[in-house]
Amino acid sequence: MTGQEITQQAASGSGPTRQPGPGRIARELRRRRTVVVTLSLTGVAIVLAVIALGLGKYPLSPIEVLEAIFLPDGSFATTVVLEWRAPRVVAALVFGAALAASGALFQSLTRNPLGSPDVIGFSTGAYTGAVIVIIAGAGTFVGTALGALAGGILTAILVYVLARRGGVSSFRLIVVGIGVTAFLHALNTWMLLRAQTEVAMTASIWGAGSLALAQWSQLLPAAIVLVLLIPAVVMLAGPLRQLELGDETAKSHGVRVEPTRFAVLIVGVMLTAVVTAATGPIAFIALSAPQLALRLERGPGVPILSSAVLGGVLLLGADLIAQHLLGGTVPVGVVTIVIGGAYLVFLLALQSRR
Repeated sequence: MTGQEITQQAASGSGPTRQPGPGRIARELRRRRTVVVTLSLTGVAIVLAVIALGLGKYPLSPIEVLEAIFLPDGSFATTVVLEWRAPRVVAALVFGAALAASGALFQSLTRNPLGSPDVIGFSTGAYTGAVIVIIAGAGTFVGTALGALAGGILTAILVYVLARRGGVSSFRLIVVGIGVTAFLHALNTWMLLRAQTEVAMTASIWGAGSLALAQWSQLLPAAIVLVLLIPAVVMLAGPLRQLELGDETAKSHGVRVEPTRFAVLIVGVMLTAVVTAATGPIAFIALSAPQLALRLERGPGVPILSSAVLGGVLLLGADLIAQHLLGGTVPVGVVTIVIGGAYLVFLLALQSRR
């Protein structure tokens, strides 16, 4: 390029095209991969939902299912799809997403793949609250739900207070949570042994975790609470990314570390407690979905959105197995424990190799 051409470019305000740097290219690739993974998982969720709505004593083809959803005419097929099967399918997708989002929050907060409500003890605390209510004779749906919600929140506060000495660290939070979980397991066993047989059976059945009793009237209140929690999750996503880099780095970027950590803890517990209140404790979705989503996206941190979508897929898939491969007599919580237990062994083996 001659001096005259350079002078003309400077006069016209143009210049050589600036190429994007490696960091910008990497961010763009990660964003595209996130979009592709999330949309793919959403497609899998839709396909599974259509299959689930068509399976049962009265089988329906995918075309009949879609007609019942988008062109309801009051026919028997419409009743089967919208009134009998849809509440259970929607519950699996919504509650699975809530559990996975909660797991993603905790794993980001603790920077540990074992940091989930199942391991830290919040699910067990919710079960303890429900057991106390059932034994006290107030075991209606609303009473049990409120007991589970209170138990989960109180357990979260207890774990946070016990782990706060000298500042909350990820390791201390998990260790204290495991200790509280062990204590609550013993307390639950003691209460069930001393309770009347019928009451103990009711609490034990509820504690297995099931979607069999899902109805629109029960699903709607839980769904409203979960929708109200979405803005809180979105607001906490940015500060949480800073916390993943360490407390000092987060402070240098203006993040109030302790209030943010406590807010994440409460929101995560609320997500878990609401689901537990509606279905009973469903284990390992919160543990496995975020790590599987992380491996699919291959990003630097635990993804919340794709984790939530994958959580819905996992819970719906587990419920399909419980209903149609195991005869419908096994609660979905048992299936997730088996699958999640195998995944936990795999995760621990993977960690031991590093």
